[in-house]
Amino acid sequence: MIRPMQATDVSDVLALLNWMDDAPEREVFAPDARDARELQLECEDNTCFVLDGEEGVVAYCAVSPFRDGVVLEGPLAEPGALGLGALLSRAVEEAEGLPVYAFCARDNLAVRDALEQAGLSPLHTTDFYSAPLSTLTPAARAPDGHSVGRHLPLEAYRALYRDAEDAWAGRLDWGPEQYEAHFARDDVRLIVLRRGEQPVGFAELELHPDDARADVTYLAVHPAERGQGYGRALLALAAAEAETHPEVRTLRVRAHDHMRPARALYARAGLTHCRSVMTYLKEGDEEA
Repeated sequence: MIRPMQATDVSDVLALLNWMDDAPEREVFAPDARDARELQLECEDNTCFVLDGEEGVVAYCAVSPFRDGVVLEGPLAEPGALGLGALLSRAVEEAEGLPVYAFCARDNLAVRDALEQAGLSPLHTTDFYSAPLSTLTPAARAPDGHSVGRHLPLEAYRALYRDAEDAWAGRLDWGPEQYEAHFARDDVRLIVLRRGEQPVGFAELELHPDDARADVTYLAVHPAERGQGYGRALLALAAAEAETHPEVRTLRVRAHDHMRPARALYARAGLTHCRSVMTYLKEGDEEA
């Protein structure tokens, strides 16, 4: 039976989340919480469904607002659970004609098959690469005639962001308050490379000390400035910033499947592939 999630289901959903964590190939977009109280609070903001089996909940799926539509949390399901397709269809109904996004590990074949049966199509693959900080930091210096900064005016950030032609266009809508709030976070750093007064590129860094990791969430080099080693310099400078936090040992980056120059950069810098995530999309109903 498919039904809305209740408070009494939290322990069963936690068990599914922990089961997912045991193997990378089971990964789906899912709640962050791994504590019963935190999970209950997190689920209160979303529309959550579960699938009952003979001995309790055997699958979970939820929807929450995302970009121009909704994103699926899950589906998470015990091996061999029947009714996963119906659970997905019930969750997709909540979109009411809006676009539906989903994310899962490239090797999660069972979920990928279920998503495609529910009408979602693969959009792109995002590959993740990582390296020990010690591999990258020896090159952490600004090229001759350049300087390193920690801040950009919003308009300069927007201009460089736009010129770098990344698909993450939501940043272009940020106002001054959002911009300042983002870079005021304790876990976020901005590393700017300048030639004279002109910014030629920047790297955004997010620190995850509990996982001994820092992520380069965005790396931008102006198209007219590419081919001069700025990307590799920014990677090294980001690693050096991460190294100032003793808990952090590894730097991780990402690239979509169409970003060949970024992939080549990461290979040259000594990062190795560690993870692949598929993005799925069900287009919205134009009449909705």
